Amino acid sequence: MIKVDVRTTPIDVPKQEVITRDNITVGVDAIVFFRVLDASKAVLEISDYVYGTTQFAQAALRDVTGNFELDDLLSKRDEISLQIKEIVDSQTDKWGIDVESVKLQNIELPNDMKRAMAKQAEAERERRAAIITAEGEKAAAAAVAEAAKMLSSIPGGINIRTLQTLEKISAEPSQKTIVVVPSDLTGTASKVLEQTQ
Repeated sequence: MIKVDVRTTPIDVPKQEVITRDNITVGVDAIVFFRVLDASKAVLEISDYVYGTTQFAQAALRDVTGNFELDDLLSKRDEISLQIKEIVDSQTDKWGIDVESVKLQNIELPNDMKRAMAKQAEAERERRAAIITAEGEKAAAAAVAEAAKMLSSIPGGINIRTLQTLEKISAEPSQKTIVVVPSDLTGTASKVLEQTQ
């Protein structure tokens, strides 16, 4: 008598060296979850159904992942897993085995590719930071322009702001010479000059 476990069984698919469609060598491994639906077929149709399922999974893993570019391999794991599952499931049906799911576990990149991706990510972060800084400066400039507009619309508003600025400057201990000319005088002086010429 041969006992056959009909519960869901996970098997590790060892890491496979795969060359992607854009000629990058990566290491990919996966895990396959399957169940025996027909114990007599699993025993009579193949000598070792676990080994056979593992071998089909390895071949399917290499074939399917080799048809994708690296970016797709990293971003479309679910789609790739589904394709591998369908291939392995169709092959193991004759042994009374149902492949429930396949999950890609690790995609190991070459070291130079890891460094290139890290540089790309850093450049993207710097780009985003520059955009945020520029947006902040733009908002600050708009606020300053709005404040200047408000101050110029209020009589004596600019003079009050000038006095506040002078107060801040005078608080520092360094030596300064400040000459304040009221805006009314400069306006009057320019009118006098125009009349004399």
